[in-house]
Amino acid sequence: MRKELLLAIAPTATVLLVLALVEAVSNQRLLFASLASSAFLIYLDPGHSVNQARTLVLAQLGAALIGMLTFLAFGPGYASAGVAMVSAIVLMIVLDAVHPPAVATALSFGLKAGDASNLVLFCLALGITVVLLGLQRLTQYLLVRSLRGPAGDAGRSG
Repeated sequence: MRKELLLAIAPTATVLLVLALVEAVSNQRLLFASLASSAFLIYLDPGHSVNQARTLVLAQLGAALIGMLTFLAFGPGYASAGVAMVSAIVLMIVLDAVHPPAVATALSFGLKAGDASNLVLFCLALGITVVLLGLQRLTQYLLVRSLRGPAGDAGRSG
């Protein structure tokens, strides 16, 4: 249980770091909320195809761009959000990069994308989340390695 708690520290710290960064330069916190869900999914099941770096980046970035475009086309509101959500889902299926939290990204940007600087900030936050994915993989590797012991035979029986 203690080791699992230690594994939860990286996603929590990363999300808090992202939120602090966003708070320092923008008042659009909700545009980044879906990345907290992404961080939890990465922690929960890092080996699942939904949580691979390619999937995460394509889905989240695509959803943010779609949300921004629908915001620009329709203005803020439910029409923009609805079109953004459906379009993001279709894009994820077509690209074989389904990452459910990205639907919330499309919704958030469709409702209130603001200016282009929010997209830049989102990309930065997404980059930090990808770093989290790398940290998760490294932590998992180190944990497995420590459980095997220095000789690599811990847990094996004759």
